[in-house]
Parts: sequence; structure tokens; C-alpha cells
Amino acid sequence: MSNYTPLYRKYRPQTLETLVGQEHIKKTLTSAIELGKISHAYLFTGPRGTGKTSTARILAKSLNCKNGPTIHPCGECESCNDIANSIPIDVIEIDAASNRKVEDAQSILEKVQYVPVNGKYKIYIIDEVHMLTNHAFNALLKTLEEPPENVIFILATTEVHKVLDTIKSRCQRFDFRRITTEDIVKHLRFISDKEKINITDDALFAIAKNSAGGMRDSISLLDQLSLLGVTKEITTEDVNAVLGRISFDILFKLTEQLISSNHANAIELLNNIYNSGNEPLQILTNLSEYFKNLLIVKTCSNNLLVELTGLNEPQIKELSTQKEKLEVQQIVFLIERISYYIKEVKLATNQHLWLEVGIIDLANMSENSTLLELQNRIKALEGGVVCTPSAPVQVVTRPSPIPPAPKAEEIKPIPQPMPTKIEETFTPPPISKKPDGNDIASLWQCLLANIKSPSTQALLKLANPIQISADGVIITFKNERLVTQVNDTNKKKLIVEAANTMFNKTDVNVTIRLAQSGDTKIEVKPQPQPQPVQQPVSEPQPQPKKEEPKPAVEKKEEVKREETDQEKMVLDLFDGKYVE
Repeated sequence: MSNYTPLYRKYRPQTLETLVGQEHIKKTLTSAIELGKISHAYLFTGPRGTGKTSTARILAKSLNCKNGPTIHPCGECESCNDIANSIPIDVIEIDAASNRKVEDAQSILEKVQYVPVNGKYKIYIIDEVHMLTNHAFNALLKTLEEPPENVIFILATTEVHKVLDTIKSRCQRFDFRRITTEDIVKHLRFISDKEKINITDDALFAIAKNSAGGMRDSISLLDQLSLLGVTKEITTEDVNAVLGRISFDILFKLTEQLISSNHANAIELLNNIYNSGNEPLQILTNLSEYFKNLLIVKTCSNNLLVELTGLNEPQIKELSTQKEKLEVQQIVFLIERISYYIKEVKLATNQHLWLEVGIIDLANMSENSTLLELQNRIKALEGGVVCTPSAPVQVVTRPSPIPPAPKAEEIKPIPQPMPTKIEETFTPPPISKKPDGNDIASLWQCLLANIKSPSTQALLKLANPIQISADGVIITFKNERLVTQVNDTNKKKLIVEAANTMFNKTDVNVTIRLAQSGDTKIEVKPQPQPQPVQQPVSEPQPQPKKEEPKPAVEKKEEVKREETDQEKMVLDLFDGKYVE
């Protein structure tokens, strides 16, 4: 049998000083040991591979060492050797995943009463304590609250939210954080030098990034790669090969084809990647991580890019050139679509089929317009009017349901049989004139067109615009009640939303006030209305005359006054009526 010891066990920390990271925990436990303030129960929580179990063993050594309590256990006495060799004399390690029943908890409680043999304390280290059943937790409650003298419980878990609150409240809680990439790289370099492993710094960085803050996973991967370091230097490509990752250069070529909407080249590259032994799920996952790094390069400052992405300077430079071809929301859209296809591939029986469908879909970058274009297209589909923020401001009208009129040279006559005595004329729908950026009347028309509520549009026809710009909008009324009506209702919010859409902003200031003597009256010309199509004219048929009964008493004929549209709107608004 081989006597080889895995590196993660060989280089497991033996004292608090050698524990990598977790400075806040080292300081607290060091002070507790030096001051003799030892709690009866501890709860260690945090991600896997961050040092929870190692710290529990170090604490047990520090308390039971023949020189203890001490922050420098000798590692040679009987107690230290028993802990190092996992001999359950005074320090008992229990895996709660396989000992989770109430009977297991009761068995522990029966042995709690025994006094320690070699050390000063009897210490129970319960790993993955969240796996215990509620009945097992309840069996431990009383003992955790009032344990026998010289008995200490150390509970470790990766999912503290599953531990009962009654348990957590009886323990001193220590939260272990993910170890930083920098600390992991330093420790891996220390181990590599001690073990004479020939590996580059970039490869160590790739290992550290892959571990997601866990030291044990990093050391295990280094141990696996060390077999390659005998004959050659271990590089990032070797790390990617072991992890099943696709190289950065291949992913860069693939994304270039996706961004340029080159479906044929994208599928050809995909087949080469797939035939090299990469599984569909792995390809999509790597592609998702690539776009995540592209998003980081697009949005974050340059001094953080190496740390956040785990890439080297030449790779970040290539991403910096690629980021100019995409907007932020486009990258987010691509990541979301990749996430969707990852879910589909996991459930599909023909994974390669869904992989190809996903790549073709991602290659449709020509359909993935910029954010402003998408907003305009949505407004157009809703029958709205959108103005671009650049000068001059342009109005795009999409009359619905009548389509835009074709150009004269594009109209081709279609011969149709004409009915007798029918005159038919065609009038193309009106097209709004593009407003001048300095013409307030045109800007006013554009603002009105972007307001969603017809009643608010009608009310504003009684108003006079004083200023319409990205710096602010000022609208006046002659009637104070109209000013109050707009300011105190949802109508002002609609005006603000229209101004924000018009100038592509989120905070355009809109002021509604009474007209003043110095205000300039803006004459707004009405928009041309389409002429109605003439209906077929037919010969009038004679109708028989009916005798109408004469009224018993002759009434004076009333003259009814025709109301304008604006007057009707105001009357409806205030429930008013004319008073002669």
C-alpha cells in the first residue's frame, strides 16, 4: 500500500498562525485562549474548504495540549497526536450526515458524562450539523445550554440557515469567509516550491479562480496537476484541459462569429469544439463565463479587471477591443439566452441539437438592436411616437392600423373592375414633419405625441409651452383650476414620462404654472387629417311622405349652441354646464 499523503492533508494548518485567511477568526480565538474565556459551544459556518474543520481541530489541540490552553500547541504530546491521527479519545469527530437520527444524538449524550482521559476538555466536533433531524437537535438542546464541566461542542456547517435558531442562540458563531484569490495563490506557490512543482503564476491564478474561495479544492487540483510538472512546466492550458475548459483563444474566435452574425462560421467552430471532446453543457457554461468576463471588462475600472476575471493582460486587451461592439444590455441578453439553453440542454435527450440551436440563436446579433432602437420599436408597435435625444429631435410616427404611405415611384397600379357610378379616391395617411430641435412648436407636438393618455393630450391643447428642452419643460395655463388639476393628478406624471422618453433621460424637470405677462404665445398648427374615402354614389330613391302630428302648443324654437372639442373636454372635466 502506498504511503503517499495527499497535499491537502499534508499541508493542513496545525496552528492558528498557519491558517490561511480568516484573520477575524484567528484574532478572536487567540484572545479567547490567552484570556481563558472558553465557551461551551461554537458554531463554525461558511463555504466548503475555508478552514472550518481545520480550525476546530486547532482549537481542540490548543485546549488539550499538555502546555495548554495555548495558541502554540506542541504537536508532540499524546493529546496532539490523538487529534492529528483522528483517534477518538478526548476529541470525538462526528459526521452528522451519517449520524443524524435521535438515537445517535442520545448516544452522544450518554458519553458526555465521561471525564476526559488525556486532555483538560472533552470536545465534540460535529461536522455538517445541519443534517441532523429536528428530533436530534432537540435532544442536544439541554446539553448545549448547560453542558457538563469541561465539555465543549464545536458545530460546523455550510448551510447555517438549516440549523435551528434555538441551537444557534446557544453557540458562539464564527462566519468563515471565502479565501481571497491572492491568499490562495500565495499558499499554492509556497506548496509548489516545497514540493518542487514546476508551474507558472498564471496557472496558479487559474487554479485559485476555479476554487471559488476554497483552499482545499485548490490544493487538490494542484496535487492532480503536479504529475504533469515532472517533465514540463504547467501552464494555464493544462489547467483548462484538466478542468475541461475551452481555451480563451477558441472562445474569442467563437464570440467574434456570434457578434458578427456569421452563422456558418459559428457552427463550423462549434463542431470543432464538440469533436475535440467537449460536452454541450460544458461549452455553454464556458461561453457564459466568457460573456461574464466581457461584461466585467465593459463595466468595471481597469485596475480591477485582472482580479475579477482571472485573465492576463493580453486577454483583457482582446476583450477591451471586443467590448466596443456590444452594449451592456446586449451582453446581459446573451448571458440570459445562454442560461436558457443550459437549462434546455440539461433536460434534453439530444443535447447536441439544442447546442446548435442555441449557437444559431446567439448568432442573430443583427436582431438584437441597441437599447434606444428597441425602445423606439416598442413605442412604434404600441402606436406611439418616439423622438431621439440627438439634435435635431426627430419624430417617428407609425399610424395604426394604416401602414405608412409608399413612395410615388414605388406604387404600381393594380387593374380592378370598376363598378358603375362609383368614384373612388385614395389619400395616403399623413406623415409627421420632423421637428427642428430649436422649434418649440415642433417640440411641443412631439411631447404631446409621446403622452399615452388621450384625455391628458386633450387637456394640454389648452396649454401654452414656454420651454421644452432636456434641461426642463415649462407649461402654462390661463386657468388656475387647470394648473391645479394637472399638478394634483396623475397627468403631470404622464407629462414627465413623455419628456423622459423624448430626451432619453430619467429626471427631466416639468413645471406647470399660470401664464404670466412676459410669456410668449406659441401658435401650434393643427396636424393635417386624412381625407375620408368617398363612398359609392347611388340614385336617391323617392320616399313616401309621412304626415307628422302637429304639436298641441307651439313652442318657441330653441337655438342650441355648438360646442368645441376643448369646451366639451373642460365641461366633462369639471362637471360643468353653460349658463346663459
